Amino acid sequence: MAASPLVELYTNVPPIPHSVSHIDDNEAGSGDEKSRSEGVYGASSISDEIEEYKIFKSKKDLTTSLSIVSMREKFQFKTFKSNSHFTIIRCLDTSCSWRVRAKRLEDSGYWMVTKYERKHTCATDFKKVRYRQATSWVVGECVKKRLINPGRVFKPRDVIDDMKRKFGVDISYSVAWRGREYAYENLRLGTPEQSYSLLPGYLHMLRETNPDRFKYLFIAFDASIKGFQYCRLIVSIDATHMKGKYRGVLFMAVCHDANQQIFPLAFGIGDLENDAAWTWFLRRINDVFGERPGHVIVSDRHRSINNTVKEVFVNAFHGICMYHLLNNLKNKFKTKTKELEQHYIQTTKAYNLQEFHVLFYTLCCAVPGAKEYLERVGLDRWTRSHSPSRRYNIMTTNISESINAALVKVRELPITAFVNEI
Repeated sequence: MAASPLVELYTNVPPIPHSVSHIDDNEAGSGDEKSRSEGVYGASSISDEIEEYKIFKSKKDLTTSLSIVSMREKFQFKTFKSNSHFTIIRCLDTSCSWRVRAKRLEDSGYWMVTKYERKHTCATDFKKVRYRQATSWVVGECVKKRLINPGRVFKPRDVIDDMKRKFGVDISYSVAWRGREYAYENLRLGTPEQSYSLLPGYLHMLRETNPDRFKYLFIAFDASIKGFQYCRLIVSIDATHMKGKYRGVLFMAVCHDANQQIFPLAFGIGDLENDAAWTWFLRRINDVFGERPGHVIVSDRHRSINNTVKEVFVNAFHGICMYHLLNNLKNKFKTKTKELEQHYIQTTKAYNLQEFHVLFYTLCCAVPGAKEYLERVGLDRWTRSHSPSRRYNIMTTNISESINAALVKVRELPITAFVNEI
């Protein structure tokens, strides 16, 4: 079906300007002239080297770079004088000759080192394991590169070990935690609040660069829309909670392609997993992919899914994940024996009614009361032999659970970075 745009909420958002290209340092001249002109062409942000005429993009970047140098060279410093135009930084030992002078370049926010005395004459009393320069934002800058991969688990304890290994510095757990959060904010499009403010512009640009290829927020890409006609008509739907500051719920619809590979169809983001949210998501699925003869929806037994699937997909069959029902069965009858699990799985996967009745009888004898419970759920919803539509070997929601597992780490990202990872 044609992919007509549904992003009406964002149609009035103006295009985001392209980012300004960085001019290579080779274009900035040579010798001292080049060094003095770095404020325009090659100013540093954070650096582990300090030298005269080196230019930093801000006063904070200069201070952070000095902090990294001080931790590496095992000394501490303090700000002797500072205002909006210049700063003088000295070693914590007042008798030490080490010092840095820097000034703000006129009509800009750049700062240039004008004098740098490298030599240290510090007393040993001033060389400590804990450093005043190891603040949370300095720690964040030091570990930021370790967090570029969103799938990596990097706990505060890892930050503590990293700082100890690289600089020999002991930091507290709270400093490590705040440093990690600072690094996340810088790497992942800012704070959660800033990320939500970026989302409309991101979606606008996504629509501009991918015309007619995604829906609402609800996202369904053109490849998924066109590819669905070659997939099996068994769609696994699921929802999982996001882990950012504002939480939220990620909805997903997944199927198998003709090669038995997992084929994501669509994603949606909502505030809660309730009737309203599932109705919205399923209606978008129906709008985009339609409903065809033999259509099967497979899910867990969440009440809101049960309430809304039949309302939206009138002619589709709604099956249940056999493992979710197995867990319900175990909890209901307070039994977790391997015998129960074996009998249940064999009954679920039986191909014909004769085989089913033999296995179902054995199951009900092993778990008194299971017969009434499972019949009340509906034999057609969890068994292959009673299903009115073909379920092939797709008796679970494992394919959507696999997508959920693949996104488990990126669900911690701010909203725009998260959508970009999808």
